[in-house]
Amino acid sequence: MLRLLLVPLALLFLATPLLAADDYQLGPDSQRKEGVPRGTVTKHRWETSNVFPGTVRDYWVYVPAQYKADQPAAVMVFQDGGSYVSEERDFRVPVVFDNLIHDETMPVTIGVFINPGEYPAGEGRRPRSNRSFEYDSLSDLYVRFLLEEILPEVGKQYNLRTDAAGRAIGGISSGGICAFTAAWERPDAFGKVLSHVGSFTNIRGGHNYAALVRKSETKPIRVYLQDGSGDLDNNHGNWPLANQELAAALKFKGYDHQLVFGDGGHNGKHGGAVLPEALRWLWREDALPTTKNSDILLEGESWKLVGEGYRFTEGPAWDGQGNFYFADVGANRIHKVDASGNISVFVEKSEGVGGLMFGADGRLFGCQGGLKRIVTFDGEGNPTTLSEGVAGNDVVVTRDGGVYFTDFDNGKVWYVSPKGEQRVVDEGIARPNGLILWPDGKTLVVAEFAGRHLWSFQVGDDGTLSAKQPFYTMNLTPGRTESGADGMAVDTLNRVYVATHAGIQVFDDQGRLWEVIAKPQNAFLSNVEFGGPNWDILYVTCSDKVYSLKTKARGATLLSIPQK
Repeated sequence: MLRLLLVPLALLFLATPLLAADDYQLGPDSQRKEGVPRGTVTKHRWETSNVFPGTVRDYWVYVPAQYKADQPAAVMVFQDGGSYVSEERDFRVPVVFDNLIHDETMPVTIGVFINPGEYPAGEGRRPRSNRSFEYDSLSDLYVRFLLEEILPEVGKQYNLRTDAAGRAIGGISSGGICAFTAAWERPDAFGKVLSHVGSFTNIRGGHNYAALVRKSETKPIRVYLQDGSGDLDNNHGNWPLANQELAAALKFKGYDHQLVFGDGGHNGKHGGAVLPEALRWLWREDALPTTKNSDILLEGESWKLVGEGYRFTEGPAWDGQGNFYFADVGANRIHKVDASGNISVFVEKSEGVGGLMFGADGRLFGCQGGLKRIVTFDGEGNPTTLSEGVAGNDVVVTRDGGVYFTDFDNGKVWYVSPKGEQRVVDEGIARPNGLILWPDGKTLVVAEFAGRHLWSFQVGDDGTLSAKQPFYTMNLTPGRTESGADGMAVDTLNRVYVATHAGIQVFDDQGRLWEVIAKPQNAFLSNVEFGGPNWDILYVTCSDKVYSLKTKARGATLLSIPQK
């Protein structure tokens, strides 16, 4: 009899915590209060998307009672908008906004609640949802949709803030990772992220975010994550672990973040209960931390503009004497920047020079693509031909005056000996582009523009290449199949810096991706070079501009390394 009684008692004790799990209740800030002015909510339809052509969707706009047309209002966007705007479901955002704006713990904020797109039903079929593609993809498509279509449309009627500090974005599940992606891709546009049970799992690559955060430059965004131990665990991944791993990565990189972790499941119960607390935390006026947690980047340092207004910049080169050179390929010129920052034309008609590099003897070597020549320039900018017949793209010089250069269109790497003998030393790389030598001159690295690898070679005494392997694997920008790898630099620790679509990717001497440095502007990044009196300034050519950045690293070139 005792045994029979123990079984129900044991089941009762086991059931007690299960009944308590996910039993979250909405607090007073999620309820209507007397004396609190109500905002208005209007429903709209969007049927003319260029970013997601063919889709249609509903969206709602909440305007607080305190809004004044002559004062720009903050903006907060919610994915799965119907769930957030409803006063009958877990979040009740209009109610919470009314209460928090009234007690001045968040600014006057216009809410934009957007449903995912769908393709309308045809005869005999149901609508097709575009939700996963829009929300789970790691790309800039959705944030472009907001910035190019929805927010400008709302802005026709209301005065909206455009600064990142005045714009937030949130969502649940796939809408949560979508919110993070929007701010990750455009931190200049959205400075605050709210994610409820976010799908940072392998649906469309979201599981990579924790690694990307650790290896990328810290971005100026504030992130609030909510999840629970009862969240999903399926073939895409484990939601609780994924959110905890992302939170650990954010902590490591010094982000202003919170992870509120409970015992709830994949729903909005916990998220709705903590929503007022989350909004107060997100909208507080504290300054964002500026830590970079990097052994390359310096605290407080940012990109500085060297020059602008060019057509297409390339070939940064430092002469070791206080002067910096770069090519404007589009204008067919080479420019010189002196120690005072004055910019002058060094070569007026450069004949398509792109890649540039100084040799150990102080001569400036270049690929003169227009005339299919490899040349050197003297101090007055006069060229001397070393070899001809091939349109070189980028160039690197050996210690004894030999030259390697890439033939971008034909997939070849060429070598020109100090005696002027020219021969092919490698074929088969998908559009070989930039190239660099390790400081000892015995390892050559060649960038693969149309793929995702940097190829390493051992250099023979006669210039021959051996031991070819895809030693470095680059991150690809979401939605691209090509890295866009171009010019490269190397530091005294044999770390390779390569300009790519995803930014400056830095690899250690074992070929492991170590860090990704953000581009100074959202444009094509063509090349990178170390310079400055201490070889600690990183120069980049980025479309129409040239920038510099002081770092902890020290560049290693033929001019910076003592000659043996």
